[in-house]
Amino acid sequence: MKHYFEHYEPLWEELTGSRLEEWKDVLSPLLEEAFTPENNGNLPRWQPALEAIFKLPKSDTYTLNASAIAVHSDSTSESAREQLKTHLKGLMPWRKGPFDIEGVFIDTEWHSDWKWDRVQPHLSSLEGKKVLDIGCGSGYHIWRMMGEGACFAVGVDPSLLFMSQFLVMKHFIGDSVPAYFLPLTLEQLPVINKAEEFDTVFSMGVLYHRRSPIDHLLDLRKHMKPGGELVLETLVVPETYGQLLVPADRYAQMNNVWFLPSVPELIRWMEKCGYKNVRCVDLDQTSIEEQRATEWMDWKSLEDFLDPNDPSRTIEGYPAPLRAVVLANK
Repeated sequence: MKHYFEHYEPLWEELTGSRLEEWKDVLSPLLEEAFTPENNGNLPRWQPALEAIFKLPKSDTYTLNASAIAVHSDSTSESAREQLKTHLKGLMPWRKGPFDIEGVFIDTEWHSDWKWDRVQPHLSSLEGKKVLDIGCGSGYHIWRMMGEGACFAVGVDPSLLFMSQFLVMKHFIGDSVPAYFLPLTLEQLPVINKAEEFDTVFSMGVLYHRRSPIDHLLDLRKHMKPGGELVLETLVVPETYGQLLVPADRYAQMNNVWFLPSVPELIRWMEKCGYKNVRCVDLDQTSIEEQRATEWMDWKSLEDFLDPNDPSRTIEGYPAPLRAVVLANK
């Protein structure tokens, strides 16, 4: 999988001379392990689509601060566009977006732009900031962060399919935008004593998947500069439900949901972990318009996971997905 390592050369150059220079020695063997067929047998299946896309020229223009992350070239023909669409479909399902790649609109399962519209107005300025996005998915929000003026962004997600989707956009946009994807977990990231490199750390849609949410909050804090900002977006339960929901089995058909706190309980967790100025800035009920099946993710989606007779509840009888955005400082 040597081809994948080539995409990290600009990252190693970016880290040289920074307080995160030690990352290279630690991350290289972790990436090598992540790319082995033993760890993900699907990687060879996606490789032909990726290699065909990597042969295409970089785009003339790109847009990072609009609803759809877009790349465009005046020279792209209709036949080339149809071939590109075929290759992009080889990387399905596309869950987080949307994207517009040389005129091919990828209508992803999630309207990730709606989430960004709820988060962005409450952020401290990202201009010139270094940001870390944990559980970054296909990297949609990384590109939006760069569109807000971030000078350096690292996304972390163990999914090699998400990595492949990110690398598609990285190919067309080029290395002039210093955004990178690590197919790892937060726990695998090296913690370098007193490096504290990142101004803003994002964890969106991750906390409820962690068996130990407290450890997750503490691990996030280790990568933040003093005074840095944490942006936490997660599922919660209404205060009327109680303090905490621990699903007996599945939640909205997800089998890896562990803890859904109320907002006051979540704030207590964060304060217990040493965060300051903890505040909930948005509370939003997920709609079947925001998360739905599309041409690019044609499996079951949120509508199938809600009680058909009472959409305020999941098919398991729990409160339907309610998402909170909570900001805090180190």
